[in-house]
Amino acid sequence: MENYEQLLDKAYNKVKVVDTSNGRFEIPGVSGQVSGKNTIITNMLEIATYIRRPVEHLAKYIQKSLATSGKIEKDRLILNTKLNSQKVNEKIKEYAKEFVICSECGKPDTEIISEKGIKLKHCLACGAKNPVKS
Repeated sequence: MENYEQLLDKAYNKVKVVDTSNGRFEIPGVSGQVSGKNTIITNMLEIATYIRRPVEHLAKYIQKSLATSGKIEKDRLILNTKLNSQKVNEKIKEYAKEFVICSECGKPDTEIISEKGIKLKHCLACGAKNPVKS
């Protein structure tokens, strides 16, 4: 039989660490250029890493919401249309609101999990679970 201290240590080892600093959550702005009929976003991997989501998922959301096709090459996204950076930044902020920021506590410490076939945004800070669009 394990004592209380051993059980407590075991529980602490299973808990995911959450950043408790109250620093402001600032998503990096897009950088890139327009080349012919294409818009090239050069820091796509940096943005996806900062918000802790797969770059493929973020790119798919941007393409769908802007109604354009595109592809990922290395760490950049190439969209098959001319766009200004303001429009792409708006879509990234919408993505963060839907898939990253907790709707209960407002912190970005979340993960996407799947329970019984439903995608949920699980907050590691407050424990809230909310369904998200797939």
